Amino acid sequence: MEGVNSLRSENDLDDLDWKLLDELQADARLSYNELARRVHLSAPAVADRIRRLERRGVIVGYQAQIDPVAAGFPIQAYIELRCAPSSCLLKSSAAEDYPEVVEVDKLSGQHCSMLKVRASSLAHLEGVLEQIGKHGQMDTHIVLSTQYHDPRVRRNHPDRPVTASTGWTRRPAGTANSTE
Repeated sequence: MEGVNSLRSENDLDDLDWKLLDELQADARLSYNELARRVHLSAPAVADRIRRLERRGVIVGYQAQIDPVAAGFPIQAYIELRCAPSSCLLKSSAAEDYPEVVEVDKLSGQHCSMLKVRASSLAHLEGVLEQIGKHGQMDTHIVLSTQYHDPRVRRNHPDRPVTASTGWTRRPAGTANSTE
């Protein structure tokens, strides 16, 4: 029953947990003292809460965010891959085989997986595509620009239905959704 226990609902987290997660996602380098000040709790209580969130697998790590363009990888592409049964990328390769691949998602539908790729140039991307193409049929999409990106995990608010569409732009603080 490990799989059942590993599936967690956001309801397992209380308001204080979410405040801590919001603060840590904004700046994972905050000290326990600063976190305690921001959430109005003692530093030892904050440390206990964070350790509990780590043990439960809610917090899985802390890392530096790197700008891929500044690091020399300005080309981003998505590759929809329909693997040939005899050479499935997910079964015949490892992450080390394709360092340009930064994310792989298994899909339903016509394609078996979606790969997010970073490359230093179009020639570099072309070489990556030639290698990945050995695994099956590809549809490649080069990203021209990213209009919205938010890696945070945020709490779903009960007053905002999941099915409501609110658009992809950030609204200035203090402005409300208008239906006019």
